[in-house]
Amino acid sequence: MPLPLALRPATLETAPQTPRTWRGTAVKDQDSDFASLYAAEFTAVSRTVFLILHDRQRAEDITQDAFIQLYSHWGRVSRYDRPGAWVRRVAIRLAVRHQNRERIRAVIERTAEPPAVPQPADVDLLRSMRQLPPAYRAALVLHYYEDWPVAEVASVLGWTVPATKVKLLRARRRLGGLLQEEVGEDVG
Repeated sequence: MPLPLALRPATLETAPQTPRTWRGTAVKDQDSDFASLYAAEFTAVSRTVFLILHDRQRAEDITQDAFIQLYSHWGRVSRYDRPGAWVRRVAIRLAVRHQNRERIRAVIERTAEPPAVPQPADVDLLRSMRQLPPAYRAALVLHYYEDWPVAEVASVLGWTVPATKVKLLRARRRLGGLLQEEVGEDVG
């Protein structure tokens, strides 16, 4: 059975006419050398990755990622005899890693318990929280919802413990005002 057109090697008529040497010296030459290599190798590398993954879109994405890595290492790789082999090797490694992640993800999805049903949200509380500055929201969520001690909240937010206590108190007062409720002075 013949290969589908997309999987056939490029013929002389369809292959871009590019030089087989990739060793430019000037930056402009290096960019044009990279562009020539990209034009010459992208289809073949993408086809190789497709044959590993059997997903055309993912194969093209991974091939693009491999060429991005090639471009970031172009100064060194352009001096290799076959920089196309380097990018192909990178693409194959990326494809294999992707395949392994997908296999692990499938196992986790099969064995994971369904998530717990969340408690009904207090709509007024959520609306009021959105009106607070982000730093106050973060402090309130970490301390009251996540049940973190004040010292840990201070560490994560980059504040001192006394400053954290003051900000928690101010945030509670402001939230209490928005909810039209009384707020105590105790910040644990």
